[in-house]
Amino acid sequence: MYIKNIRDCHEFNAGDETILRECLHPASSPCKTSYSLAHAVVFPGKESLPHILKTSEVYYILDGEGIMHIDSEISNVVKDDVIYIPPGAVQYIKNIGSKKLRFLCIVDPAWKVEDEEIL
Repeated sequence: MYIKNIRDCHEFNAGDETILRECLHPASSPCKTSYSLAHAVVFPGKESLPHILKTSEVYYILDGEGIMHIDSEISNVVKDDVIYIPPGAVQYIKNIGSKKLRFLCIVDPAWKVEDEEIL
């Protein structure tokens, strides 16, 4: 059994300027998954930088409200929304609420630095 508390995950500033905690990655955990899982935070009034991943990504909104941009599409997002981001799409998210926008990022196959381009 593998259990890891979010407080035990190292916090860092990601290239897209979100605050991330990598929860699960096949390169750094004993779990043999094809995907990676991270917890992200965007503070009120802030937004992630536009970026492109070569791989697919899913956001699961845990708390807060934002505006999701995927290529030319724009949509409001709130708690419990699930957002699919196809490979190669330009993406970013803006926090439009008064509290932290918190979400999970699931990248499949697992995130690698060379698979991300910050615009």
